[in-house]
Amino acid sequence: MTTPSRARSFDAAAARYAAHRPTYPPALLDAVEELAGRPLAGARVADVGAGTGIATRLLHARGAHVVAVEPGDGMTAQFRRALPDLPVVRGDGDHLPLASASVDFLTYAQSWHWTDPSRSVPEALRVLRPGGALALWWNDLDTAVPWIADQATRLRHFFGEAESTRFAPVHLRRLPTGLGLVNHRVHWSRRVPIDVHLGNLGSHSAFLVIGRDTADAFLAAEHDRLTGLFPDGMVEESYRVGLSVARTGGPPRGDHPRPPAR
Repeated sequence: MTTPSRARSFDAAAARYAAHRPTYPPALLDAVEELAGRPLAGARVADVGAGTGIATRLLHARGAHVVAVEPGDGMTAQFRRALPDLPVVRGDGDHLPLASASVDFLTYAQSWHWTDPSRSVPEALRVLRPGGALALWWNDLDTAVPWIADQATRLRHFFGEAESTRFAPVHLRRLPTGLGLVNHRVHWSRRVPIDVHLGNLGSHSAFLVIGRDTADAFLAAEHDRLTGLFPDGMVEESYRVGLSVARTGGPPRGDHPRPPAR
């Protein structure tokens, strides 16, 4: 179960988060548009739990009029340094600082699991316009890749079964029910130095709340293992992005393309 301390743990590690967390592939936003039945260009979008602005930047690049919503001091400060021209307001998914029926898309990149669905679902329905779309997604390392599967096993042993692979397993994500969610998956990868991979790993809340010495000991041992596997110092992180999109009632603008092939 998520806790306030975990939800706020990112503030002290905002720079590390910005430096090491992965972005999202263009195919993800293609899928968001297709499942929503409308383009992002020209749409009014609220990116909730925006953090350092990884998804906000991509949405803006698509031509969306984006406002970021972020509760944390450290993350908001990092966002403003990275994206000084984009608006960010303080708030969270349980208490959206947005007018009713004011946005076409409500996006949650790696952040829906920090909400209480009994509050965040009504809030989403309140702020979305008729024909608008709620889009939730997560980057997950692909455990079909042997070295990633082995690392996932070590993580499960380190944190215990309750802290399963990637620290936000499906049962903790509390996907909303009754909204007609359509699910899709996008595969992509990035090649990064081992230190970047471990910096990404260490920026997750499960590591941030256990104490720096404990986290550093695990990550140092992991560095030794990965150096033995990848002597050139580079790893290819393979990802499966899990996407869920729900449309509200009413006709969206534009056409209704068919959902992406599963």
